[in-house]
Amino acid sequence: MAGLELILSTVCNATFCGTIDDNPLHDVKPERHQLENFVNGSHLRIGTINYYPDSWVERAENGSYIGRGAAFDLVHILQKKFNFTYEVVVPEENFLYSDGRAMESLIGLLRSKRIDLAAAFIPIMKNSDQFVTFSTVIDESNWMMMLRRPKESAAGSGLLAPFDENVWILTLAAVIIYGPCLTMLTKLRSKLMPEEEDYIRLPHSFLFVYGAFIKQGTSLSPSANTTRVLFATWWLFIILLSAFYTANLTAFLTLSKFTLDIETVQDLYKKNYRWIATEAGPVEYAVKNPDEEIHYLLKTVATGRGSFVSDRDSSSLLTYVSEGAVLVHPSVSLQYLMYNDYLQKTRLGVPEAEKCTYVVAPGVFMTKRRAFAYQHKSKLKSLFNPVIKRVIHSGILSHLSLRNLPDTKICPLDLQSKDRQLRNTDLLMTYYIMLTGLAAAVAVFIAEISLKRYIHPKSDVIHPRFRQKRPRTIEPAIFDDTRPPPYQTLFGKTKGQTKKKFINGREYWVIKKENGETRLIPMRTPSALLYQ
Repeated sequence: MAGLELILSTVCNATFCGTIDDNPLHDVKPERHQLENFVNGSHLRIGTINYYPDSWVERAENGSYIGRGAAFDLVHILQKKFNFTYEVVVPEENFLYSDGRAMESLIGLLRSKRIDLAAAFIPIMKNSDQFVTFSTVIDESNWMMMLRRPKESAAGSGLLAPFDENVWILTLAAVIIYGPCLTMLTKLRSKLMPEEEDYIRLPHSFLFVYGAFIKQGTSLSPSANTTRVLFATWWLFIILLSAFYTANLTAFLTLSKFTLDIETVQDLYKKNYRWIATEAGPVEYAVKNPDEEIHYLLKTVATGRGSFVSDRDSSSLLTYVSEGAVLVHPSVSLQYLMYNDYLQKTRLGVPEAEKCTYVVAPGVFMTKRRAFAYQHKSKLKSLFNPVIKRVIHSGILSHLSLRNLPDTKICPLDLQSKDRQLRNTDLLMTYYIMLTGLAAAVAVFIAEISLKRYIHPKSDVIHPRFRQKRPRTIEPAIFDDTRPPPYQTLFGKTKGQTKKKFINGREYWVIKKENGETRLIPMRTPSALLYQ
């Protein structure tokens, strides 16, 4: 505190606290001097609310209230400048706005003239100037959304994470459609040119498409250029798709950015999330005011998804967040809540990976300018506003609001964890595929048993012992010049008897060809199988 008083006194002496002859604010104005004389030595009643860290109160030994926070740091500067005394008044409820009794809210105390000044950073809402007069704008604050940190990113996890939902839908459509297209195009070609290659049947087309999709070969060997181009097109599609999928899967498991399911106020409205805000505070006023942009959230309040709770103890708000609710609060207040929770878990010895339980969504809920408030037609406005303006321009208040926070960001969205280990959730899709395959195999097995036992009974089946042997018809071999010749024909025709011979301790077949050439074929080695 001594260092802070030294800073304030230094700035005060250098800027506005002393009388400066060439300062236009101190030019001869009888009205101003009268106001200064009116405030000098007077006793003011200053109201405030508990809105940590901007303003809060503590009880003195005599039962009176002592104001704390950046708001009362500014009050101390005004007190030193204009030489007045004050007492702190707090409303019966920690409300900023209230439609009930005047003693319940800070604005009610000001409207009923029970206080002279509201020393709190009060948001300047639409139509709120009809109740009070605001001072020079002190700052512009963002209301953010804090929620419990999810275990997984909203982008998903496992095998489906690398691609968007639309990509998977289109990929599935391509797998389903390309088989019939292949059959249709080859059938059209066979009708136009019946003397050449026949068309590919639909089951074979589906097998080719599915086999290529999982990078398996095919027994089809088309000779028509049209069919070959169709095959090459599908193979090229699968190669590129698998390359993108492999790269994205690697990046997702190692370098993916953590995202939340709730990032903007529109997400809060569209998705089934419960949210809370302080009772009779600026968020409630903005939601219930038809002139505000977020008035459409009133529907969520009517359905019970949105609610307004008391915040006499700010740390109690974390209980709601732990239960799954989204807390809407000023940005600086959320930073203090997260920082104090982090310190408490550090003292309790909680592991580092479990200290950042909460996270703040990147989207802004609403943005409002904030200021002190006076009574309507108050004489204090013309005195205090020039001093407040100079303090703001000096940057003191922004420093005081963040003085107890570390320089680093507290529990950021992306924790930059480098020890990324695969969890069961990452491999969950592989388990599903295995179970689906087993279920399909069981279903096919049951269908086969049912087909043989009930559709084709045993009486209709000829026992193998009494089955007549059918004469084998040897079909003439069809020579296909598009395929490679058999391996044994590469050595030409052999004549005579082959014989075995040991050469250097190994057994060989000695084969003489028609041209008199002798070939040695090794036996009992894997290479001998190539010649059998």
